[in-house]
Amino acid sequence: MTLAAALADEETARRIQLVLEYDRQPPFDSGAPERADKTKVQDVLARRSPLIAMAKAQAEQARARLAL
Repeated sequence: MTLAAALADEETARRIQLVLEYDRQPPFDSGAPERADKTKVQDVLARRSPLIAMAKAQAEQARARLAL
């Protein structure tokens, strides 16, 4: 996370940390949605919404196949 902050900026590093939910020995306290800034959580969810929707659709397709 320190390298990400150095290469980009601290806000980007915090978003990366939140997406990865990296909370082992964090340089920032953004590794879990419960502790991250609420605007960052909303930003990450908005950016990842297409992937979340795709994962949900694929899970539903798998569930439907298994139900047969």
